This record gives sequence, structure tokens and C-alpha cells, in this order.
Amino acid sequence: MDALLESLEPKTMWSYFLELSKIPRGSKNEAAAADWVADQARALGCEVERDDVGNVIIRKKATPGKEGRPTTCLQAHVDMVCEKNEGTEHDFLKDPIQLVRDGDLLRAKGTTLGADNGIGVAAALAVLASKDIAHGPIEALITIDEETGLTGANGLQAGRLKAKFLLNLDSEEEGFLTIGCAGGVDTIVSRKLTRTAAPAGSRAYRLKVFGLKGGHSGIDIHAGRGNAIRLLAQLLDATRGFGFALASIKGGNKRNAIPREASAMIFLDPAKEAAFKAALAEHEAHWRAALGAFDPGLHLALEAGEAAQAMSPADTHALIQLLLSLPHGVEAMSPDIKGLVQTSTNLGVIDTRENDVEINLLTRSSIDASKVALSARIAATCALGGFEAHTTGGYPGWKPEPKASLVQVVQDANQKTFGKPLEIMAIHAGLECGLIGEKYAGMEMVSFGPSMWDVHTPDEHVSIPSVGNFWKLLTSVLEAV
Repeated sequence: MDALLESLEPKTMWSYFLELSKIPRGSKNEAAAADWVADQARALGCEVERDDVGNVIIRKKATPGKEGRPTTCLQAHVDMVCEKNEGTEHDFLKDPIQLVRDGDLLRAKGTTLGADNGIGVAAALAVLASKDIAHGPIEALITIDEETGLTGANGLQAGRLKAKFLLNLDSEEEGFLTIGCAGGVDTIVSRKLTRTAAPAGSRAYRLKVFGLKGGHSGIDIHAGRGNAIRLLAQLLDATRGFGFALASIKGGNKRNAIPREASAMIFLDPAKEAAFKAALAEHEAHWRAALGAFDPGLHLALEAGEAAQAMSPADTHALIQLLLSLPHGVEAMSPDIKGLVQTSTNLGVIDTRENDVEINLLTRSSIDASKVALSARIAATCALGGFEAHTTGGYPGWKPEPKASLVQVVQDANQKTFGKPLEIMAIHAGLECGLIGEKYAGMEMVSFGPSMWDVHTPDEHVSIPSVGNFWKLLTSVLEAV
């Protein structure tokens, strides 16, 4: 892995990223990585604090002559989404990420890369380590558990930070300056199950939907990609005539990732196996045509499975109907910002246990009233089907302030460095800026980063030259702010 350093620039920043990639840091398992960040900062002679939830707060003094400048906070999160392809042997609790150079791109071998937001953490550490950037006082806020609930930002106490300006380093498209984001809320849906014996003479099979792209449930929600859970529900509904009994459904891994894979355990008469597989081939061809170039990798399969009992017919009917009814995808586009999704829902995770089934949805909106209304509609749909629903993990959006002085500082720095302005945008994804801004009224914030694609999926990759440009812009902003 370390041989990659020989050809990557800026070398210090990439060195920190490579070392961070060796430490397991899935959300809620990032304590060792946060400790490592704190240790690196202490070794650089910086002041380090840990707050009650585990965030790392670091302070570096201004370079001589710059002491009177306002404090700037560099903000990133240390955790990552852990996704892997079926068949990839990787234990996210102990194995390092295997990095792969692909021309001007950096990928991981069969797993998420963790550039979201390891690149931001590495950039902050590289600034702290630098001796050739003329800057004012610097704070770094490295938060925990951003991906599964914005826990670090939510738990940050008012008064901890001293900064006037905050640079969020968690954006994913070079050439753009983000100044606003959507808020969100999770809906947890559940139902108790009644179990029955498997039909006499039946055999257990695993019915699979796989090969989809998946993606970030905010950034990619409008991209026309398939949702494996929804497709599986449609498949189960379309094949009811085969008389199978449903035992369980499992799909998706993260509520903020579009599900790439889903499967159902069913009991089926073995005499119908060949006909069932023929029907699968027809459905696969039909849905591949429907998805087209948006998501060309769809596959359906039936293979041997294991299950002890089936769900009752009533539970089976209710669950399939609910999965067909729950919203997924874009609900409304912004009337004010061209191309911006205003409101959406991601049908993200379903898991069946012995006595119950649970479904997790994430609703996002830049309009709080729309977010509340859509989550209420989801709850009403669930109630009609005999399911319980409750919301959790709500977080605010970040209101754009295009005339803030920090926006102009960054624009001027980009013009000076690259000879062109940045495109101002808001995104349909959750950034920690909303929660931080709620606690630090008056703090000016922007977000920018290098180009990376397919985050939250095993296809995640980042542009190596773009990381270099990101570094140039960051250092130019720090010298100017």
C-alpha cells in the first residue's frame, strides 16, 4: 500500500490518508481512528481536546504575523460507510482497506474506499503538519459517526469552538462551492410476525436481486438507479402464482445508501424450480430494459437456501404490499435552484428477524415542512398495512448565505489559483454544517472538496489530480482568510 506514496501528491496529505485507511473506522467503530487523529495532532505539538461524544478538537497557533486574523475551523468526519461486493472477503472490524491505483483514480479492492471523508481528515492533518502555509489561528473539528446519524455534530457542545469561519471538507465535486444542504429524518417501521410450518414437500430457496450500482441516497437519488428492495418486492408480487411461502427478506445495509442487493428466503415446490427460473430470466430482461444505462448490471437469481419456518400468509401479503407502497426516490424538485432535489425518500434497509421485520427509510428535504409531511405520509401508509412507524435522528438543513464574506474569500482564492470562479450550489444531502450552524449562530461556513464518485458503494473512487487541486485551494483560502 505504501508504495502508492511514491507517485501521489501532495505527499503529506496522501500519507495521512494511507495510514488512516489501515484503521477500521466504520460508523460507531471509529474510536481507534479518532484516537489516531488525536495522537497525530499531539505529535505535531497542537492542543488537543476530546468532547463528551468522542469528537476531536485540535488547535494550531497562527504563523508569526498572522495572530490577529480570525480563527478558521477545518471540519471533517472520521467514520466511513462500510459496503462490500458479494463474494469479497473483508472484515470491516479488523481489516485495512486495500487501496488500488487505477490511472488517475484511487479505488479500493471490492469495498468502499473511505475517501468520504478520509480525504478531509487527511487534509486537516496535513495543514496541521505544514510549515509553509501562512495562516491565522486554526481549529480542526474531526467528528465521529457522521454517516449513521450525525452523532458527533449533534453532540458537539456550544462554546467548544472559537472559529469565525468553518471550512467543511466533505464535498465531492471539484469546481463547486457548497453553501447549503438538506435536512433529514429516519423512519423506523416494524411489525410482529406470526410463523408457520413450511409447506409440505417444499424446499428453501434464496431469491436474489443484485448487481445494482446503489449510491448515496442524497446525491444519487435522482440518477434513475434501481432499488434492490423495491425490485425484490415487485418480483415477489409478480411470482405469487408459483405458490411460494415467504420466510424472510433482507436488503440494504445503510439507510443513507441506495440498496444494491436484496434477497428473500422462500419455500417453493422443487417441481416448479425450472419454471420459476425461466420467469426470473424474463423479469430480469424486462427490468434491465427499464433501467437501461442508468443501472445496467441488474441480476436476478434463485439458489439453494436455508430457512426453518415461513411467515403467515397475512404477514406475507402485508409486507409485500407495504414495500410496493412505500415511497422511494424524488418527491419534489426545487423551484428555486435548477436541478436540485428538494424532497426525497430512500427505502434503505429491511431486515427480518425470528419474530419481527424492520424497515428503515431516510427522508430528506431542504424544506422542513415538506420533510415532516412526507414522514407523516409514510407513517400513515404503514398504519394502513398494520405496521408501526416512528421517526428518529432528525437533523436540520443548512440555509444558503451566498453573500457571506467567506463565500467571497473562497471565490477570490479559486480565481487567483485556477483563474476561474467556483460554481455555487446547495446539495440534497446531509452535511454537518446544519447542526453546527444551529449551535454557532453567526459562524460563516462553506464546503468544498475533490471529485469522487459512487461514494457509499464498493465502486467509490476519487480523482488523484483533483485531490491535488483541492489541496491548492484549501491552502490558498487559509492564506487569504
